[in-house]
Amino acid sequence: MIIKRYIIWYIIMISCFAMLSCEDFVEIEVPSHKIVTETVFAEDETAIAAMNGIYNELFNSDFSSGGVSSVTLLAGMSSDIFETTSATNTRYGPFQQNQISPRESPDAIANYNLWSSAYNIIYMANGVLKGIENSLGISEGVRKNLKGQALFIRAFTYLYLTNLYGEVPLTLTTDYRQNTKVTRNSVPEVYKQISSDLDLSIDLLNKVENYENGERTKVNLFAVMALRARVYLYQENWIKAEELSSQVIAQSGLYELYNNLDRVFLMNSKEAIWQISPLGGSGGGKYSTYTNEGYIFRGNKSSEIKLSEDKLLNTFHAEDKRLLQWIGFNKDEAFYFPQKYKDGNSWQKVTEYSMVLRLAEQYLIRAEARAMQGKLSEAITDIDKIRERAGISLISETNPRIDKESLLSIIMEERKLELFSEWGHRWFDLIRTGRASVVLSPVKPQWQDTDVLFPIPGEERIKNPKLSQNNGY
Repeated sequence: MIIKRYIIWYIIMISCFAMLSCEDFVEIEVPSHKIVTETVFAEDETAIAAMNGIYNELFNSDFSSGGVSSVTLLAGMSSDIFETTSATNTRYGPFQQNQISPRESPDAIANYNLWSSAYNIIYMANGVLKGIENSLGISEGVRKNLKGQALFIRAFTYLYLTNLYGEVPLTLTTDYRQNTKVTRNSVPEVYKQISSDLDLSIDLLNKVENYENGERTKVNLFAVMALRARVYLYQENWIKAEELSSQVIAQSGLYELYNNLDRVFLMNSKEAIWQISPLGGSGGGKYSTYTNEGYIFRGNKSSEIKLSEDKLLNTFHAEDKRLLQWIGFNKDEAFYFPQKYKDGNSWQKVTEYSMVLRLAEQYLIRAEARAMQGKLSEAITDIDKIRERAGISLISETNPRIDKESLLSIIMEERKLELFSEWGHRWFDLIRTGRASVVLSPVKPQWQDTDVLFPIPGEERIKNPKLSQNNGY
């Protein structure tokens, strides 16, 4: 009980420091948390528990929860995947129309929740890194393992922040006074930090290949490699993207593409490289045990979100298994909804974990990287893996002499159909390939080129006047 109490105090402490503004500290005496920190990181057991606290928080955090202010929902709404079920929806309508307000509106609150919760995760990761660095009581193996995991979490979060907001502050310490006076770093600077964190994480976790107790909710070496492959893809380093994704794909004992699509999003699925457990929720598994995605996309009468018929559903082949097994239809309200997660209302029985990284993305990364290098036959082999599983025609049979640009177009389309309603992939793909305005302006009347970035939340700019605003806001 004492150990748990210290850990709870520590997690609450670093979370509160992350969320409080600089004004909040003007009138109060700064509390000392040295004793708590030293206690938490005095031995392996409590240090591991502190890291577990971050994994639990990923399910609760707006940014990563899969819920109402998550990357999955807000970035999906901003692209051509989701639409609101009501034309008067004030929380998600502005995201769909790409007219997000910086302040004082329901959409601004959602945007602020995403931003602030992401920085809270980063602050927690920094807290663990600092605790590990200052500890004399943690064994070397545990020290390396926890540091590798914390660096991954920080890099993972910054990757989404910079792709959503462009230039963002790099906060690498737990010094709250310093963090409330930071300016925005350039995108190359943020990517340099992301790359550094992931490369060091790979070195630290180079022997952590398996999953503890078979639970795919903690990152291992291949989870870091999988994210590093994505970063290389975003940076257009095609050779390294192919190399890293190939190393992940080669782990056939750990990972496989399921022929049955209904198995993909189950807890500890062999397609999962990294998942988030709903047992990290406030109920601690004693109450609800469904994922936030399963709940918010359940497609009932109160649903605010539906899938776009014109821009998504009508682009599937009629025989595509993803259309048949991953999409539901509400007959009474006449709208389609994502059904990758089947459980949106379970109690006491966990069947699904939130998917963060999965094997199919690695095939898609490698296909694109190979195509960009002119390795067309190899790229076709990779994309055909995804198409074969989906039950649609293979490029190797229908168009084996396809040219590079046509193949890249198919790869982008397959990314949309395979990864829809997952972590904003479509939004980021449109932006990184420079196609956002071309694709979205014909279907979004108010679209402007500057809409590729979300606004910096106004509340943050009030707290820290050094934060500049993105163009167009």
